[in-house]
Order: sequence, then C-alpha cells, then structure tokens
Amino acid sequence: MIKLNEKLFSIGYLPRWIIFCIDIFILILANLLTYVILISLTLEFYKTISLTNQYLMILIVNIIFFRVFRTFSGIIRHSTFIDAVKIFFASFCSFLVLSILNYGSFFVFQKKIFLFPGLIISFVLSFTFLFFFRLIVKFAFEINTTDTKSLIRTVVYGSDANAIAVANAVKYEIPTRFKIVAFLDKSRYNKSKSILGLPILYKNKKASVLLRSMGAKALILAEKSLTKEEKIKIVDDCLENNIKVYVVPIISDWENKSEISKKIKNFEIQDLLERKPIVLDNKLISKQISNKVILITGGAGSIGSEIVWQVLEFNPETIIIFDQAESPLHKLCIEISKFEKTTNIIPVIGDIRNKAVLKKLFEKYQPNMVYHAAAYKHVPLMEENPSEAIFTNVLGTKNLADLSLEYNVKKFVMVSTDKAVNPSNIMGASKRIAEKYVQSLYFKFKNDEKKITKFITTRFGNVLGSNGSVVPLFTEQIQKGGPVTITHPKIIRYFMTIPEACQLVLEAGSMGKGGEIYIFDMGKPVKIIDLAKKMIQLAGYEPYRDIDIEVVGLRPGEKLYEELLNDAAKTLPTHHDKIMICQEMHENYEENLIKIANLIDLSKYSSDIEIVSEMKQIVPEFKSMNSIYECLDK
Repeated sequence: MIKLNEKLFSIGYLPRWIIFCIDIFILILANLLTYVILISLTLEFYKTISLTNQYLMILIVNIIFFRVFRTFSGIIRHSTFIDAVKIFFASFCSFLVLSILNYGSFFVFQKKIFLFPGLIISFVLSFTFLFFFRLIVKFAFEINTTDTKSLIRTVVYGSDANAIAVANAVKYEIPTRFKIVAFLDKSRYNKSKSILGLPILYKNKKASVLLRSMGAKALILAEKSLTKEEKIKIVDDCLENNIKVYVVPIISDWENKSEISKKIKNFEIQDLLERKPIVLDNKLISKQISNKVILITGGAGSIGSEIVWQVLEFNPETIIIFDQAESPLHKLCIEISKFEKTTNIIPVIGDIRNKAVLKKLFEKYQPNMVYHAAAYKHVPLMEENPSEAIFTNVLGTKNLADLSLEYNVKKFVMVSTDKAVNPSNIMGASKRIAEKYVQSLYFKFKNDEKKITKFITTRFGNVLGSNGSVVPLFTEQIQKGGPVTITHPKIIRYFMTIPEACQLVLEAGSMGKGGEIYIFDMGKPVKIIDLAKKMIQLAGYEPYRDIDIEVVGLRPGEKLYEELLNDAAKTLPTHHDKIMICQEMHENYEENLIKIANLIDLSKYSSDIEIVSEMKQIVPEFKSMNSIYECLDK
C-alpha cells in the first residue's frame, strides 16, 4: 500500500485531456444522481424528447462551457479560488442556457424539455462534485508529499495583505520549509479573528512567550508598520529564546508565489543597524554625472564596485573602471554587460603608483570626475609593509590628484577612513597624509582660473560585508562551527552598509565646493563581541555552547575605539543630515610637497623604522598602538 501511494504521488502533472475526461465522468455521475433523486420524488419527465437525448443535451452544453472557461487547464494539485470561480461560471452558464432552451420550447411549442427542479439539482451537484474533486486531490497531495514533522512551526508577524501573501506563498514553496500555525498582530481588535483558518494572536506579551504557546520555533516579520526599534526589540527577544527570525520584503508581485517565498530570508546583521533610509539629492548628483566621463579607481573592490553600480544609475557617457585585480575586474564587467545600458564601460588594468600609465589614461579619455577608492586598507598588513602603504595610499593618491589638476578634472572625490583620525597605525597615517596632500593642493590652486579641479575627501568607518571586514570573517567562522575570534572584549566600531557608504560618497561629491573633508553619520557604535553573539544567534546557534567566542588580543596598530574627528577639529552641518564637514587645519602645499617627496624617497631605500619616523613628523598625532613602532613615540 505504501509503495502504491509513493507511485501515485510521484507522478507528474496529468495531461489536460485526462482532466477533461474526468470532469465529463463527474458530470455524468452528477446527472445520474439527479435522475435518481427525481425518480425518488416520483416526478414525471417531459416526453418532448427522449430521456437519453435530454441528458445528452445537458452533457453537450456543459462540455461547451468547460471549453469556454477552460476548467480543465489548471493543475489540480495547485487549484486556487480562481479555479473554483471558473467551475462555477461554467456550471451556471450551462444551467442558464438549458433554462432558456427549456422555456423557449415552452413559449414556441407549449412543451418543456426538462424538469426545472432537475436543472437546479444538476447544476448544484455538478458544481459541488467538480469543486470537491479538486479540493480532495489538492488536500491529498499536500498530506502525502509533505513531511509535516520536518517543517518549522512558524508564526507570521502581521495580519495585512502582505502577511497573507507571505503565508499563502509558503504553502506553494518547494521544498516546503515552514508550517504556518498562527498570525501575530499588535492590534487588539483582531485577537478573536482568524486568517486562512489560523488564529490571530494579540501581542499583549513578549513575542517569544506567544510563540512558545503555539509550539513555534520561527517568526517571519511581514508587518509593514514595524519601526526599526520595534524590529530590534522583537529580534533580541526571539534570539534570547532560541527562536529563528526571518524577514521578507513588501510584496508587490501578488501572483508569483514561488518568487515571494524565495525572498523569505534569515534576518541579517545589517537589518539591525539603527538608521533610517538615506534620501539622496538625485537631481544634483545627476547633474554632476549624467553624460560625463567618470573614472573610478579601485573599481573592482567592494567599495569601488558599488560606486560603479550607483554611478551607472545616473547614465554617464563613460565609466572607466581602473584596478590592478584582473579577475574581479573581469567578473564585474561580465555582470554589468547583462544589463542594457547605453553607458560605455571601459575596464583598465593598472596600478595607481605608475604615473605613466595614469597619464596615458587621462590623455585618452579626459575624465570629468574621479572617484578614488583604490587603497591598501588592512591594518596588520600595512604594519608589516609601511613602504607599500606609502607607495599606494600616498604616492598613488598624489599621482591621481596631480593628473586630475593637469587635465582639468572637475571633481576629485577621495574615499578615506576614520582610521586617519588620530591614527594609531600605518594604514591610517598613510591615508591622513593623502588627505593632507589633496586638501593643500586644492587651496594652493584655489584662485587659479586655469586649475578648476575641486578636491573633496569623504571619511567613514567600517563597512559591513566589504572585503576583509569582520562580518564575512565571522560568517565563515560560524559556518565552520567556530570558534569566532575577536581581538578584545571591549573593542567598539562604527558600521554602515556598502550601499549606504557609497550613496553618501556620491552625495558628498556632488555637494562639495572643494577642500572639504566630509564625515558621515555612522549611527551608534557597535561592540564587536555583541556583534559576534548576534551573528551566532541569527545563524541559529547559542554563543559559548554551540559556538565559542575566543579573545585573541589586539592586532598591531589596532585601537579599542575609532574616532571620526581629531581632538582639534570641529564640524559644520550640511543640507544632508547624515553628512558633516570636518574643519581640519589645512597646511601649506609647498611644505607638504617637500615632506611627502622625502617620505616617498625614504620608502624606496630606507628601513621601516625610518619610514614610520618620517610619517610621525608629517602627522604629529600619529601614536602607534600595540606595535613595534611605539618606541618612536617616547
């Protein structure tokens, strides 16, 4: 019997003609039952035409409307309300036509063809049998093809159209992951009602308590009106009680249920960032970028590639993607080629340290705007390789800035870092030196009408998901079963997502008049150990029990706390509430040029100690931490 069931429910979809034949058989059965009922009521049939011809006529009319409404075209096991409506209209139209024929015969020949009660009974039985046939098949398939024991008992947060669409989509998901057991709503007016035959729970207690009462192990957030604070509170409560949280975007495609279910994903760490969506001045950005030639250095990196995608939306004439990494650059160009854009995409492999290569590029393409995102950024590596930090972050930036000025680039936007503020490591100090040079270059030629380039610096903290950042590292460690490693239990960092950071780079670049250092509102600082715990919980594990957290000690040059301003700097507001101008003291260009030229020469031939010593002369606030170079600060 079990094998028979397996064979029965493993068959594919039946052809339409078989469904059509089954519907005809059901119709014949309904009419036979009608005949039995009429006989039992001792009613006499009209003799206008034979009984056989009467039922043949009923059959033909019903078949015609089956074809008109295509009642057999739907897949039985996936029948919906629409299929029921089709069957109803086919049966009702058949009843209507047969009634018209019946009374038409009476008015013309003074004889009826059918018993009117018989037509009514036939209509009711036909519709009922056809509808219940589909309902039984659908239910049988759901029971026999779903292992309900393996499904996650789940509650949907919300009771609006969005939540209902999600719950319906879950039923059609293959393979099935969830068994919806209830809806959760913060409105007390819905507590005695139900949706899809499931209860609506009133959130008068913590979500975890209500979920436990239903034996649920997961919560899908589908409520549109939830604020960020409410979401965080619910997520924290669920994670503390080992309840998985899933999130789904607002449903706009109501028909494609399989696509809706695919969008149900684990609640991710970036969803917990306490910030409102960024609103951009698209007109101002478009004015700067549309129909222009844009050069993006480091364009194949995590920040650079996102800048490429966002710039592409403003329809520039040409985007030159400059990077030394061949494979990531090739991959990015393939991804861009899939979209129908009129923008010319020009990939260029090269190194910003090679001024000759850059000069050829500027001569050939004459860029209107430069976004400079190419840099060495890993703190421990730069502590070991100070000369490379100078060649890329300082010399590379100087090459680009000088050529931008020479070839009349309208705007040069440099992507910097909060590690340039009161730097404690070589990477941060090298970026601060680059900031100083770019700013002093602008003020040197500010009043020269022939030198039109506006130099702008943007400074922000850690970016979630960027290459080498802590989130991908933690994700990889969790997938391997741990341990998750942190450098210090008290370490704190500012975070924002890659799209957020790049949106603000574009906005700052468009509003900049020249010489500014823009800093971004990074939201609230995050304790790294709390981040690790949350990521472990979001993955469905318990910290220290399932996956351990190990403290491995601060890395060379690493701070406990990052800063966005140095001690002497002040900020000015801008028209954008997330962007501020940092008022740094700009320095004399000639003095800067001499110091930087000397530093570059030292980096070619001198020892690491001599190089770092010279960096500390250029950036007096550079104090090494947890590093061999601390001796230079005494």
